[in-house]
Amino acid sequence: MAEQMNGKQRIVLVTGPSGAGRGSAIKVLEDLGYEAIDNLPMRFLNRLLDSPASDQPMALGLDPRNRDFSTHGFLDMVAKLSRTEGLDLTTLYLDCSEEVLLRRFSETRRRHPMSGGASPLAGVRRETELLRPIRDIADTLIDTTALNVHQMRDEVERWFAKGEGRELAVSIESFSYKRGLPRGVDMVFDCRFLANPHWNPDLRSLDGRDQPVADYVAQDPRHGPFFERVRDLLLFLLPAYRDEGKTHLSVAFGCTGGQHRSVTLAEAMAKVLAEHGQQVSIRHRELERRNAGERQQD
Repeated sequence: MAEQMNGKQRIVLVTGPSGAGRGSAIKVLEDLGYEAIDNLPMRFLNRLLDSPASDQPMALGLDPRNRDFSTHGFLDMVAKLSRTEGLDLTTLYLDCSEEVLLRRFSETRRRHPMSGGASPLAGVRRETELLRPIRDIADTLIDTTALNVHQMRDEVERWFAKGEGRELAVSIESFSYKRGLPRGVDMVFDCRFLANPHWNPDLRSLDGRDQPVADYVAQDPRHGPFFERVRDLLLFLLPAYRDEGKTHLSVAFGCTGGQHRSVTLAEAMAKVLAEHGQQVSIRHRELERRNAGERQQD
């Protein structure tokens, strides 16, 4: 029998637009011990599930380029399998921004599979529209827009690594509101009401990981009560999410530039949660972008 989740066989359906990383996610799941089948025609799915179960969970890649792929067919299939006794079904959707999808196709010089004789942009938009209803019902969404291959692997592993009694994984992220909300986060906290180190010339070039910036933010009388309330909320919710079977929680702190206040809050919250025994990872979106730009200039 395949890996049991609450006594059920685990099945992960993997889909998403071309270039978003569906194939890479399938390979990660295979490395995690899943029986992986990519580019599976939908008409073969029921036949596959009716066959004798293996000792592995299954990851099935469903490609919208297949001739028998349809949005309604996918949704009907998910609804049917969700009602099937003995199955634990998860739909994983790999998403990506239009701009980055176009850049990826340009870099690889591949023709978009749904462009026909039109431009790659037309193909991207056609496929995005086709998949929109599936994206809306997906259980797990991983946005690969700003992720490199290593970060994407980490995200897939956080959600789908096997193991009895595996702890709830918590990811803490900082970001800039000017660049938009991170996709796929569970909770967002706005730090823009706190005193902004950007207006202090001595602190402007530093970031929230530097102690002078952290001290400056902490001096705001609203910092302590805000931090304590968010900390207490998370410590209250994490056991409940774990009991419900949730395997990953993503929390984001945002400020204007994503360099000072949000970074300070994210660092402090990650430290506190780790001290309480939580499995925590941390990411600073804007600092990563800045560092990537510096490397390109070197």
